[in-house]
Amino acid sequence: MINPPALMVRRNFLRPPQNLVDQLRESPTGWVVDANGRRGALDYRVRALTRAIRFCGVALTVQSRPRDNLAPYAAIQYAQPGDVLVVATDSYEEASVAGDILLGMAKNKGICALVTDGLVRDIDGLNAVGIPVFARGLSPNSPHKDGPGKIGQPIYVGGVLVNAGDVIIGDQDGVVVVGREALQSVLHGLGDVSAKEAKMEALVAQGATGPQGFEQLLAEKGVQYLD
Repeated sequence: MINPPALMVRRNFLRPPQNLVDQLRESPTGWVVDANGRRGALDYRVRALTRAIRFCGVALTVQSRPRDNLAPYAAIQYAQPGDVLVVATDSYEEASVAGDILLGMAKNKGICALVTDGLVRDIDGLNAVGIPVFARGLSPNSPHKDGPGKIGQPIYVGGVLVNAGDVIIGDQDGVVVVGREALQSVLHGLGDVSAKEAKMEALVAQGATGPQGFEQLLAEKGVQYLD
């Protein structure tokens, strides 16, 4: 009887042009969400744990069995510089999926951040590695290296579908996923979002107590006064 393979790997997946990824890099995640149809943010519990926070890169997706990190370690060899290691654990909270050794090796390969719906460990070491780590929390409990796992395939992290080759951006507000095919339209929409934000900030500075046209909006929606 032949044992099933521990890992299923898609090594070659479509990646967005680097110049488009670079154009997204400095945008606030809130603006990216607005330009992305007001969606794409991961669950708030996937949060920054390290001093290094801001990142933007291409998703290298990993599905890992709970309490196991064979797949995340194996994924490092398939990374390209600037990739974000995105690890799904089905939100497992009884042991870590990565620590400073894994992250140090990932950084050596050019990975720019780790995002996981699981836990990590070795926070001092993670800070020393110096790349952003977003996770649900910390646990010193260590994982095994047995599998099974998947690399380069669709995963769900923080309630959001992530495909290998999507763009992942993170800052102090959280993590947002932009589908590879939607990247150009999101970049185009960011111009409108930026202009709108500048206009709203100017209104605040001028003493406004509500958005422009808000009274008309309320009239259209309807208001029932109770006194």
